[in-house]
Amino acid sequence: MGHPIKQDHARFRKVVKGKIRDSLKKYISQGEMPVPKSNGNFKVPMPSIDTPRFKFGDKQNGGMGQGEGEAGDPVEGQEGEGQPGQGEAGEGEGNKELDIELSLEELANILGEELELPNIEPKGKKALETTSEKYSSINYTGPDSLKHIKRSYKEALKREISLGNYDPDNPCLIPLKEDMRYRSATQSVEFENSAVVIYMMDVSGSMGDEQKEIVRTESFWINLWLKSQYKDIEIRYIIHDATAKEVDEKTFFRTRESGGTLISSAFKLCQQIIEDNYNPSEWNIYPFHFSDGDNWSTDDTKLCLEILENSIIPASNVFCYGQVESRYGSGQFYKDLNNKFGENHEDIILSKIKNKDAILDSIKDFLGKGK
Repeated sequence: MGHPIKQDHARFRKVVKGKIRDSLKKYISQGEMPVPKSNGNFKVPMPSIDTPRFKFGDKQNGGMGQGEGEAGDPVEGQEGEGQPGQGEAGEGEGNKELDIELSLEELANILGEELELPNIEPKGKKALETTSEKYSSINYTGPDSLKHIKRSYKEALKREISLGNYDPDNPCLIPLKEDMRYRSATQSVEFENSAVVIYMMDVSGSMGDEQKEIVRTESFWINLWLKSQYKDIEIRYIIHDATAKEVDEKTFFRTRESGGTLISSAFKLCQQIIEDNYNPSEWNIYPFHFSDGDNWSTDDTKLCLEILENSIIPASNVFCYGQVESRYGSGQFYKDLNNKFGENHEDIILSKIKNKDAILDSIKDFLGKGK
């Protein structure tokens, strides 16, 4: 058994993780976001955990603090009269916010258990070729920095014994050149699956701050799960109105334009990024597109469907479309995708995100197939 303090700490972390899981939907819908730390972990605020405190018994039971005297009287040994405290009493309880540090794996496990997510079976055979070296063998030559002292003296002992020169009463050993042994590295080549996530978002005037906050929250948890499934992951960001461009993460969530919408501009850029950088036989490719469903014309929608069917979908593990409800959006693009591919298409997943309360269900839509 481990130290009692370590056992208590383990039980506390189990309680914390259970608390996060139980309130995960509320946590996500309120826009709470774990804060990444430099060590790779995440800081999670837990405002609803009460800290332990002593409780006093009934006054009639006696005990400390009982006896004669009035409030403010000095206790024995103190000089002068007691003075009442200054100022007014506060109302309500203080904020018992507690920051808990969890690893990526712990957070991903909480999400996976709550949504019953299956582990992803990678599609790509290889993406990164890595060479690892382990000093697990012995060689007769090598640099002094890899000299194996114990093995060298063992060889010297064997030599002295075989020659009859070893004196147990005077065990003096001087290794010769032929006795020296050196650590030697064995190399192994491994192929690691990796993934790329390509986020596309409509930033035209109909997509407001609330819709972007939904996309930001959902993409965080999607990334968290995919990072737990792949050792290496790249993330690319595309914004579009009538034209599309690749941007960084900060620009992706803060840009807002007032122009019209041509969804095909984003799909063309996504197609180009995949063709130029990611071989589908080696990479697991996840394109996500978020919009309120408006598109400029039926001709552009027809072009979008052609690009998806002939290029993006065949190259991807799965293509995901999230339609964020907006008072200005018609929602027509969801209908067009559904008419073309159907709700049960193997390689395309459609999800309607009515509000922040629907984020968790949308994540399950996208990740629930384990593709």
